[in-house]
Amino acid sequence: MYISLRIRLLLIFTLVLTIPFLTLSLLVPEWFGTIMEKKTTESTVEMMDQFSQYSDSLTSQVEDLGKQVLVNPATQEWVRSEENGLSDSDLLYMKNQLKTELSSMMVNNSKSMSVSVYLNDGTGTSQTLPPLREIVWFKEFYTYDQRWMRSHQEWSEEKVNSYLLPLFDLNTMDLSGVIKVNFPTVQLEDALEKVKLGEEGRVSLLDSKGRDVLGGPPAISSGIVKKSLNDMKHHTSRTGVVDVNQGGNEHLVFYQKMGVGDWILMSEIKKSDLYAPVHTLQRNLLLISAWIFLLTILVSFILSSNIVKPLRKLTDSMKLVEKGKFSEAEKGFPSIQTRNDEIGYAVKAFKDTTKTLEKLIKTEYQEKIRRKDAEYKALLLQINPHFLNNTLEVIGGLSAQGENRKVIDVTVHLGRMLSYSLDTERDVVTIGEELNYMRRYMEVLKLRHEEALKIEIEEDPALDKIAIIKFILQPLVENAVKYSFVQNDVASIAIFTRKIGDEAVLVVEDNGIGIPDAVIKELAKLDRNEHAVLDSRGQSIGLKNVLGRLKLSYGNRFSYSIERKNPEGTRITLRIGMEKEEET
Repeated sequence: MYISLRIRLLLIFTLVLTIPFLTLSLLVPEWFGTIMEKKTTESTVEMMDQFSQYSDSLTSQVEDLGKQVLVNPATQEWVRSEENGLSDSDLLYMKNQLKTELSSMMVNNSKSMSVSVYLNDGTGTSQTLPPLREIVWFKEFYTYDQRWMRSHQEWSEEKVNSYLLPLFDLNTMDLSGVIKVNFPTVQLEDALEKVKLGEEGRVSLLDSKGRDVLGGPPAISSGIVKKSLNDMKHHTSRTGVVDVNQGGNEHLVFYQKMGVGDWILMSEIKKSDLYAPVHTLQRNLLLISAWIFLLTILVSFILSSNIVKPLRKLTDSMKLVEKGKFSEAEKGFPSIQTRNDEIGYAVKAFKDTTKTLEKLIKTEYQEKIRRKDAEYKALLLQINPHFLNNTLEVIGGLSAQGENRKVIDVTVHLGRMLSYSLDTERDVVTIGEELNYMRRYMEVLKLRHEEALKIEIEEDPALDKIAIIKFILQPLVENAVKYSFVQNDVASIAIFTRKIGDEAVLVVEDNGIGIPDAVIKELAKLDRNEHAVLDSRGQSIGLKNVLGRLKLSYGNRFSYSIERKNPEGTRITLRIGMEKEEET
């Protein structure tokens, strides 16, 4: 497609000025937004970690206090009091003694914690409750092991969160009640206020059911909480971020699974609120890009007007060269008026290039085509006469023996093979066609050698439709049969085709005398000069022909290996890299 110089200059200026600036207009805000999101994530995660550390420290003290109460001798004596059949006055004494111990523990505590101990019948150190199994929070604790209670109010006006610890006899391990350690909710609320996610961000401390641990409705809407908790089920990490779409708005929800029960710290902000400064920056950059584009059009028009006219005639000559009309193009060169500048140099260089190109097309290119065609015809001359001679001998021998049916069979095989081999209009066939040709060829060989020849073909159906140049396998099999009978009474020939990755692999094996090292070294010359096949002489002519044509046709996509089998025999492996259009 022809593009005028004016358009080219416009494209160049656009590529140099407008597109980079436009790209920056798109990438810088995105990069800035990415950095902002990264910084927001880092700062949020840091604040959430700080809250988590504080929460872990607070709850660890709560758990330690509960464990101290459990192992306290006064607690254990009160647990065993009902079993010992003590009088009411003794029970009251033990209860008061336990309350004294609890008061001592709470005085030494710096977090304003309080402790209550309840037996199964509801008898407690601070108050008497109904039987514990009738209380909701005890049912959740007993059934689901919910040890951390959400914020609530007890006998005091202050809201508290509680930790529940099983009360049991350390000797018998029988569950006798529960130890309830309370700590002020305000201690978590004050720490939570320090977790800020921008001016519009919202933070909540929730349990696995989406309920606010600090009491009241969560700061984050229930819809976002529900979707976030659902997405978090697929996340195994302790911390992370999920994208939630709610009411057409994208929300970033940061979460951290706390080390306390099933508590989850969740921070949420709208993406539009987070990226508002980025969108303003992007809009301004796009306006500047539009002005730069208009300026680019003006500058490219001014510059192109001074050089377009002589180059237009030069392009007309170039079009003639593209069509192969070199003589007409040379006639147009004198009409191009140029100065001693870059345009003049371009015209002169194009004149010389045109003459050189015409010469190369008439000589080198055509010579290469003739050479390639000669190599292909050489293959036919090398293979067919020898094969026909052998086949005619087989037909003559069968006729002499009166084997009319076999004569018909071999004649049919020969006819189909000649139809295949004499079809010189097709240099390329499918691997399936090549193998069918080989089957007919081998049927003729079996008639000649009978039980002395064993042939195996293992075909990969995936390669049936893959294109390949003709007569690749016959020279290899012919040599294999010939040299397998040198030292053996029975020749075993095997042909395998396999698709390995993006390569078509063809293997021919025999039990012959093997290829001498000198011949293998001579074959290596094909790696340096694929045309060396025309100079082939001696017993390796068929193999050289095959390797040379494959190298010429496929270049670096073709490779081969020749191995000596133990104790005897040869394996020749041909590998051809398949292009996408060859795979069907």
